[in-house]
Amino acid sequence: MYVGTLSFDLLLGDVRSLKEKRSVVRPIVAELIRKYAVSAAETGNQDLHRRAEIGLALVSGETGHLTDVLDRCERMVAARPEVELLSVRRRLHGDED
Repeated sequence: MYVGTLSFDLLLGDVRSLKEKRSVVRPIVAELIRKYAVSAAETGNQDLHRRAEIGLALVSGETGHLTDVLDRCERMVAARPEVELLSVRRRLHGDED
């Protein structure tokens, strides 16, 4: 059993309030969950209106599948025009960890 996690540090575009921030972040989280069957949520910077941190996790029996899904999630977030991807942190954990 393998677990993979991603943490995205995002800079949001023309956002002037926390309400506007939610209208940008929620659809990204919902798409990650719907398209890739991962667990995802806003995990940091909740009090800043132009920054967001989104974390996700995935469990798989194969590292190849895990890596493929994490790669696709990263590409999807990076391609969103309303956000700038500042950094991504990826972690993979196996049975031996």
